[in-house]
Amino acid sequence: MASANTCWSEENFSCSICLDVFNNPVTTTCGHNFFQYKCPVCNKLFNTRPDLQVNTFLSELAAQFRTTIRVKEQMCKKHDRLLELFCQTEQVCVCQFCTETDHKSHPVVPLKKEYEVKTAQLGKIEAEVPQMIQERKQKIEEIKDTVELSSKDAGIGIAIGGQVFTALIGCVEKCRDEFNQTVQEKLKSTEKQADDLIKELEQEIEDLTNRSSEVKQLSHTEDHLDFLQAFRSLKDPPHTRDWTSVVVRPRSYVGTLRRSLDQLEETLNMEMKKLREAAELKRVQQYEVDVTLDPDIAASNLILSEDGKQVHDGGVVKILPDNPKRWTQYILVLARQSFSSGRFYFEVQSINRIGQITVTPETGYWTLYFNKKGLSFRDHPVVRLPLRAELHKVGVFVDYDEGLVSFYDVEARVHIYSATGCTFSEPLYPFLCPGLYDYRGNNSAPLIISPVNQTDINVSCCLLTRSSLRI
Repeated sequence: MASANTCWSEENFSCSICLDVFNNPVTTTCGHNFFQYKCPVCNKLFNTRPDLQVNTFLSELAAQFRTTIRVKEQMCKKHDRLLELFCQTEQVCVCQFCTETDHKSHPVVPLKKEYEVKTAQLGKIEAEVPQMIQERKQKIEEIKDTVELSSKDAGIGIAIGGQVFTALIGCVEKCRDEFNQTVQEKLKSTEKQADDLIKELEQEIEDLTNRSSEVKQLSHTEDHLDFLQAFRSLKDPPHTRDWTSVVVRPRSYVGTLRRSLDQLEETLNMEMKKLREAAELKRVQQYEVDVTLDPDIAASNLILSEDGKQVHDGGVVKILPDNPKRWTQYILVLARQSFSSGRFYFEVQSINRIGQITVTPETGYWTLYFNKKGLSFRDHPVVRLPLRAELHKVGVFVDYDEGLVSFYDVEARVHIYSATGCTFSEPLYPFLCPGLYDYRGNNSAPLIISPVNQTDINVSCCLLTRSSLRI
């Protein structure tokens, strides 16, 4: 048998068709080795398939040649020794002599052990990348939804501005154009921010997808040496941003509209004021939320309906299970729902009531108060409001992010009062105070949380932060 060091070249052991090193080669009667009915070397044709037999000598010689090539790829170029160890310091494959010279004192391990470590690392990377891609796709959808909401708000804002400003002449038309331009600029700003974030997310997805392909390709490599050498050249993970706290906030247009209209206040008559406030109410009503009252927090003399939508004073203090959150100083009940962002709107109806509750924004309450003496917003000092004898239903709108609390006379469709520049640092809870029931029948009717667009009655409704509870 020939020695592995025989001076044969790879060409001598290559198939004339596939050009790869022979694997079980056969010989035809013309003396050539191939796999077709026509010899690719001398072009001799065979009418029938020749009786092919394995060329044993050539097969053994080719096997030796393949072994020689494989061993030569796995030999240390410097010491001509088998690469069977891995240097953990320099992350390269080394031979035994390397550990006594250039890699002396470096920690080394067998190739198989390092292969197992790197395979585990690769598996972790392979598992993480799809999750990162999915998170970024979800963030894109979240941003797109926010942009869609912003676009809807912008359209509503422009429509409301059109209703108000087209009824005016001269300077009103100019003010309308300025309002529309402001809304469009806010929308463009939101869209630009969203577009920039989406482009960045899409770039990260592309980078992560490329990395995922590289990792998948490498994960199918079973040869220890090829794997470790290829792993070394694996690119570092692409730089990605932590997107968990990235949000695109929809813009609000109520404040923009109000500021524009304030500039024209002296030119507006009563009919224009009604038109403006009716349009504003229509806009905020789209933020209606389902509010239900919490019996576990209601004062012990209050009676709640089964659906949690009505409350009145029953005139008798009930013995209830001990609850540290229950109201004891005030005839109040909180809603089950709290709000710590965005906008929300609800309506409450009632008949005229008597009694009072002393609460202000600085103690965590934003309260519209109504009794026989008149209507007021509880603040320091108290804000006296025009008396509304026919006030039966109040709408409450809150823009948490802009620090805005507004009250509306729903049936008259006019704005009552807005507290602006509020600072909210905790969740807000709607709450109701039905007032004390007395022998004359005062406050016997309940306060009712009513669906939007219903026409009934309303009065004492409030808003507070959780830290403002008095036990």
